[in-house]
Amino acid sequence: MSGGYLFGITDRIVKWLASAAVHEIGSLWGLEKELQELEDTLTTVEAVLLDAEEQYVHNRQVKDWLERLEDAVFKADDVLDEFSSEVLRYQVNMSGHNKVAKKVTTFFSTSNQIFFRHKMANKISGIRKMLDKIAADRRDFHFQVLSIEQTKNVSSERDTHSFVVEDNVIGRDGDKMAILELLLETKSEIEENVLVIPIVGIGGLGKTTLAQLVFNDDKVQQHFDMRLWVCVANDFDVKLLVEKIIKSATNTSPDENLEMGQLQIILHKEINRKRYLLILDDVWNESYEKWQRLKDLLVNGAKGSRVIVTSRSENVAKIAAGTIKPYHLESLDPDKCWSLFKKLAFERGHESKDPRIVEMGRKILEKCGGVPLAIIAVGRMLYFKNPETEWSSFVEKELTKISQNEDSMVLQTLKLSYDHLPSHLKNCFAYCSLFPKYHKIDVKTLINLWMAQGFIKSSDSSECLDEIGHVYFMELLSRSFFQEDRRDDVFGDIITCKMHDLMHDLAIAIAGAKCIMLGLNKGTVDRKARHLSFDFNLYSQDQIPTSWTQAKRIRSILLPCQSMFMTEARFAKLVCNVILSNFKFLRMLDFNNFGIQVVPECIGDLKHLRYLDLSGNRSLRALPNSVIKLVNLQTLKLNYCYNLEELPRDIKNLVNLKHLEIYGYNKLTYMPSGLGELTNLQTLSQFVLSKDTSCVADHTSELNELVGLNNLRGRLEIRNLTHGMDFKYASFKDKRHLQSLILFWDNSHLDVDATEAVDHVKTLEGFRLMSYLKEMRLEYYRGSSLPSWFPSSFTNLVIFELLYCVKCQNLPWLDQFHSLKILKLAHMPALEYIMDDIDSSSISVMPSLRNVELFDLPELKSWWRNAAISDEDGGVLSIAVNKLWPSFPCLSHLSIDYCPKLDSMPLYPHVEECLKLTDSSLKPFQQSLMSLTTLPVCSNTIEKASSSSPVLTPISPLSKLRTLFLGRSEDLEYLPDWIKSLTSLKELNIRNCTGLKFLSPGLQLLPSLQILEIRNCKELDISNGNAIMWQALRSLRSLSFFKLPKLVTLPDELQHVTTLQRISIWSCYNFMAMPNWIRSLGSLTTLAIWECPNLTSLPEAMQSMSCLETLSIHDCHTLMKRCQREIGEDWPKIAHIPHLDLRSSSFPDDPRSSNSSSGTYMTPL
Repeated sequence: MSGGYLFGITDRIVKWLASAAVHEIGSLWGLEKELQELEDTLTTVEAVLLDAEEQYVHNRQVKDWLERLEDAVFKADDVLDEFSSEVLRYQVNMSGHNKVAKKVTTFFSTSNQIFFRHKMANKISGIRKMLDKIAADRRDFHFQVLSIEQTKNVSSERDTHSFVVEDNVIGRDGDKMAILELLLETKSEIEENVLVIPIVGIGGLGKTTLAQLVFNDDKVQQHFDMRLWVCVANDFDVKLLVEKIIKSATNTSPDENLEMGQLQIILHKEINRKRYLLILDDVWNESYEKWQRLKDLLVNGAKGSRVIVTSRSENVAKIAAGTIKPYHLESLDPDKCWSLFKKLAFERGHESKDPRIVEMGRKILEKCGGVPLAIIAVGRMLYFKNPETEWSSFVEKELTKISQNEDSMVLQTLKLSYDHLPSHLKNCFAYCSLFPKYHKIDVKTLINLWMAQGFIKSSDSSECLDEIGHVYFMELLSRSFFQEDRRDDVFGDIITCKMHDLMHDLAIAIAGAKCIMLGLNKGTVDRKARHLSFDFNLYSQDQIPTSWTQAKRIRSILLPCQSMFMTEARFAKLVCNVILSNFKFLRMLDFNNFGIQVVPECIGDLKHLRYLDLSGNRSLRALPNSVIKLVNLQTLKLNYCYNLEELPRDIKNLVNLKHLEIYGYNKLTYMPSGLGELTNLQTLSQFVLSKDTSCVADHTSELNELVGLNNLRGRLEIRNLTHGMDFKYASFKDKRHLQSLILFWDNSHLDVDATEAVDHVKTLEGFRLMSYLKEMRLEYYRGSSLPSWFPSSFTNLVIFELLYCVKCQNLPWLDQFHSLKILKLAHMPALEYIMDDIDSSSISVMPSLRNVELFDLPELKSWWRNAAISDEDGGVLSIAVNKLWPSFPCLSHLSIDYCPKLDSMPLYPHVEECLKLTDSSLKPFQQSLMSLTTLPVCSNTIEKASSSSPVLTPISPLSKLRTLFLGRSEDLEYLPDWIKSLTSLKELNIRNCTGLKFLSPGLQLLPSLQILEIRNCKELDISNGNAIMWQALRSLRSLSFFKLPKLVTLPDELQHVTTLQRISIWSCYNFMAMPNWIRSLGSLTTLAIWECPNLTSLPEAMQSMSCLETLSIHDCHTLMKRCQREIGEDWPKIAHIPHLDLRSSSFPDDPRSSNSSSGTYMTPL
């Protein structure tokens, strides 16, 4: 399947050939005639290419013609890129920027220029002749000249209607109720007559079906005076739509000769003062003007009228509905999928009693990805196959191909979305077939890969290709080709995305043989393949098919599944040499986590290379200087190369380098001279200042390298700052695209005198007026405080971290960071307080703060200098005294670890996500729990508008907290009843509380608790009769006990907690018996018992626990003997459990242990 892929590449080449810069270069090198003729031929072909790509599906001869053309176009692209690369290398080396130029001038001597010109002329001429022949053959097919706009009007026979058999629809009751609520509510009627409700989702989810369900609902029929249904499909012609609406209203088509004004009068007459419901099904239009023209014609209806728009595009929804959020239709959940599948695949809709057939059915359902259309297609197909004899063959042979077959109804439905894409997005989408299914794709990496392949277009050289690429990505996301996976909670950026299973199948079908993803079963590599990826961890020669070297024109080699420590250096060297010697046309090369110790010199021969990833090669010390010949290189990744000592000395020759990633620890000691000449750099994750003056002339010259790098974006980390450095000449105030700045002072000696401490403050002067920064971290800064101008220079700071600032005593101006959301203070032994005084005029402090982490602050006594709070008895403040105590209104996550003297701080009654208190006083926690029930809280509306003005809202303190960690608290003897305020607590983790004796009375007051973990509490007794009402924990799912010496057996009352799904008992050396009542835990699926040497047998009841799926026993030596397969006394009790994990670090009595080098016996799972 092709569909626009080739047009995009051809169009890019034609535009490049037509540019003024290429005409000038061609004239200088005497190739103007050859380049012009090539441009003419490609223009001729491009004119009919869109029509050809539409015809190829039904015409084998057209398909052959396109394949010939594709091969020639790719060769033309390679030749022109070679020409461009050599010209660029010539310009770089002859610019006089470095001494290396002298070594290569022989290549660019007059005689060699003549030779090069002759060679390129022959290559271009040969390509042109090949294309001329192909262009001449186009006449045999009578292609039409189509514009891109014409191809967007994709032909579709789909014409939907309003009728639906409701009994045939499964799993959309909740969606129907949600839409009905929007349709029938009356609040919006005040604002406008017509409210638009978009339903958005990928093809096949059932958007039309949902609209049909709503349209035919009894309440809807009673509520609306008129119901209208129009299938819009491809042509959003306003006049045609008005005709369709009139026909739906009157059951009669209007006279086709009527003018728009006459149609408007008829429409107004029909809908005037009537409350109507209009369904516009299958809308693709993204023209705001067209939509507004239609909407203006619909306003005559009565208040409460509604328009439902179904579409696959988020953009359509935004244009149609404005500020109204679209309703996103999701995939069916597994239970609903199974219900639909049973109805279609089994005779009379009754599930088979054969568990093997049920298991096959569920495996088939996984392939459908929760999409009803796919389930219906597969279910109907299987209905005519014998489950016992034919389903197995279907799973093995047909299932993987069903959504990739070009004739598949599922694929054709999804392909409509692809057909509506602009040509430049078609290439981007098809390329994503190189990622494995369910892979979490890093968005920035994806954009860099598109850029390396030339998929990202720009008519303006000043435009940032990364920003254009981000627009491309968001466009594909809005059209449901991607699904958001993880978003940065602070900056709001989408970090990773995924592709729906069926969308991935579509990408594979679109890409065809051009993009090959090899699995462990190898497969073959077509010689015409352009892009190659490996769907597994590559570490052996046997995993690579011999056919791969036949695809000489491979442009991408991608290793998305590679992990550390798997590849041997010998194999890595072999593969490196094979790739570098065979694939000369690579644009993208991924060697991440590949075990490379030395990069071969010949890597400099990959003149087309744009993207090189060497991340995770821990033994890599340096790159060969031949890398500087890669003048097209845009992205160089050296992340987590822990032994990397230096970068190429002539790195300035990489004039197109945009991204130099060096995240993670390494051994770099300086940056090469000339780095500052790479003014295209947008990513420079790390800048290392030299400690050795022999490497650089002086620090000033090092800092000057940063002066011209004003395109830097994202994160910059500067290492080895020393006292007396002057950064004001580095022009940081001009680097307005930077988001994050991380400053590391030299930590080789932590003791500094007063003069050096002052110099540390002066060093910061160079970073003034960076109001655009969102994140700042300072490590090993040794001033006693930060300068007073700090807040006014970083007014938009969202994240602020101070680590190992051993001299810092206070941060009096911290509350002036009005936008701050995340604060981390760690390893600061001199910090005694944070701010000066409590602001008596405010009941809140730092209203935007969401996350606070305080770690290893041994001298921190209070948040404020003058706040000593305790009652007369030295206990917790009374509520009366506490009524004006300020609080964090929006704090969601708080971690306090080793702050033993911290007795007072702002209250935190609104923490929802996680509260972690370790080796610290519990007084602030108790104060928050006992605070007044009316406190400032950050509501959603305030968060959107101005979070600096929290409102007073009645709340129950910490009533929304979900996770609580309590650790190393010697004073905690029992869980008191004040913990009952934590009504939403899902997880409680208690560790190293050596004084804890009882879990009562607090534990039984947590009805929402799902996870309970108790670790290393040597005095804790949970035996029978200690008044714990375990049955009150009606939501408990997981229970874990670690290193509890008083645990002898499980308490009897625990048998009533029938919701338990997992029990773990680790290192409880006095645990002697598993109770027989354990069989009453009907939901228990996992039982883990590790290092409990006194547990010598399992109860008979284990044999009847059919729900138990996994039993894990480690280092219980006596018990292990009794559980030996077939021969152990307890083996009959556990033989029915599907997954057994039985291990012992020493098991000398079992002869089978000699077969394992580790002396470990593990049963087959």
